[in-house]
Amino acid sequence: MATITCLCPACESTVRSELIPGEELRCSQCSQQMAPSVPDWQDGQLNCCLVCPSDQMFIRKDFPQRLGVTIVCLGFLASSIAWFYHQVLLSFGILFGTAAIDVILYIVMGNLLECYRCHAQYRGLGDIASHGSFNLEVHERFRQEAARLKQAQRPGPAN
Repeated sequence: MATITCLCPACESTVRSELIPGEELRCSQCSQQMAPSVPDWQDGQLNCCLVCPSDQMFIRKDFPQRLGVTIVCLGFLASSIAWFYHQVLLSFGILFGTAAIDVILYIVMGNLLECYRCHAQYRGLGDIASHGSFNLEVHERFRQEAARLKQAQRPGPAN
């Protein structure tokens, strides 16, 4: 079962919905229809985002990034404390244990497809390998575009 998690462009509430090819996506709060300007499904494969008109999407692990950073920081902190008390083997054991947890989570966790522009997340899609992995240059281009749009919407100084 394929699903989408995104923010509604109209009311900015979180939308979680099942994806059915050819069926329109609507916000559960405000009933706003989210439809891109280009065809979205081709041969059962998602070509572009269903929320915004972007065809730039990337594959990432379906794992909360903050939790991953927290695990690494706790491992580093625990290892540093063990090192401070001259427990060298324990310190390295904690570091290797943290690395082992990271490898296991990488193997166990599935992938999702995320839009660079609106950050909509698509889970349970079939073949997503054609979209490729994260590209920092594309991400930065969309981040700067969003910053320019936000600044353009700000009211100017009063004359």
